Amino acid sequence: MVLITNCDKITPGMLMAAARLNIPSIVVTGGPMLSGRLKGRIVDVTTIFEAIGEVKAGKLSLDELKMIEDKAFPGCGSCNGMYTANTMACITEALGMSLPGCATALAVSSAKLRIAKESGEKIVELVRKNIKPREIMTKEAFENAVIVDLVLGGSTNTVLHLKAIAKEAEIDFPLSVFDNYGRKVPHLCDMRPAGPHDLQELDEAGGIPALMKKLKQFLYLDVLTVTGKTVWENIKDATVYNREVIRPLHNPIHSEGGLAILYGNLAPKGAVVKLSAVPRKMLRYAGPAKVYDSEEEAVKAILDGKIVEGDVVVIRYEGPKGGPGMREMLSPTATIAGMGLAESVALVTDGRFSGASRGLCIGHVSPETVEGGPIAALENGDIIEINLPERKINVKLGDEVITERLARWKLKSPKIYSGYIQRYICLVGSADEGAVFKEKLC
Repeated sequence: MVLITNCDKITPGMLMAAARLNIPSIVVTGGPMLSGRLKGRIVDVTTIFEAIGEVKAGKLSLDELKMIEDKAFPGCGSCNGMYTANTMACITEALGMSLPGCATALAVSSAKLRIAKESGEKIVELVRKNIKPREIMTKEAFENAVIVDLVLGGSTNTVLHLKAIAKEAEIDFPLSVFDNYGRKVPHLCDMRPAGPHDLQELDEAGGIPALMKKLKQFLYLDVLTVTGKTVWENIKDATVYNREVIRPLHNPIHSEGGLAILYGNLAPKGAVVKLSAVPRKMLRYAGPAKVYDSEEEAVKAILDGKIVEGDVVVIRYEGPKGGPGMREMLSPTATIAGMGLAESVALVTDGRFSGASRGLCIGHVSPETVEGGPIAALENGDIIEINLPERKINVKLGDEVITERLARWKLKSPKIYSGYIQRYICLVGSADEGAVFKEKLC
């Protein structure tokens, strides 16, 4: 199989298929787009979503919003920053399933065409040598991918996606892998949306091969890739051309990796935060909950000015079962930022985020609301305490209070409960397990 993909969920979906079918396969990700520019500054998908909040706050006119929309997407390709699509492309290359340079070569570049042609040649070699995905996507390769993800400050969605791909490859891959490496490897690349650099700059700095060479002390270098060679053979001649984009190990953006896994009485099975996108002053945070049972309710409250500094916005019933389908909370996070509250308001959800989300945004809270997780017991005014250095998220309530509230809690009817969606709700597992289908019917 030659798997031609680009946007967020398609890449992991195809990697899942490759792992499940286990026939010779190679991935060709379509590449990032050029950055849009308006009045000398970069504008992109994050700029558009946050601009909506700025219009509501009276900081921006509708005409200025239209100008941003017209400039933000100058051509084909995945969004220009380290959002989910590009994070997954980088992870695919780090896994060894696409050719060196594929992840960062721009969609409009001649380099992408050359990589596509070479991928066509390589798949013939893979067939002749009978090299299959599970020989490439080993446990060690997945750990390499996690390390690259953490160093890039990639999307929180990769936690879901890597666990789902690993399950298809029949590899045990617990959440703890992310946090164990997160405490060991630094954050080296200050990429959009939290930082200034785009994918074109990462490509020009040497791309994933140069980054992986910089990380050689952490990586498994002898694992096989679709080139038919090992990781080390692929990266040994790579060079970092811009030390502002790919920082040295001794001069990182942050000393810890870009993602963290949190636990506590609000998330007994874990929650995920993009540590690299959190303002440093919010690493320890506490505030009263304002609880909403859908993304739409929360966005309306934010736009209506009901959220103020110090609040914790809680959005529930948006997990794998509750969504159904675990929608991304880009609209609320971007609206919070656009309203000027990104450094003074936290957001907690059993849903997930876009790679474009930034701020103190904690998602994948497990167990989710529909499964009777503690998030279902929250009420307005409950104090939520977040301690990122200690990887904790708790609600300031005793166990007996949570238990008593859950005993009174009544599950809401699903938003959709017919056809394939009904089967999905019955079969889908928890976010901490990758939101994959369970093997037994409910």
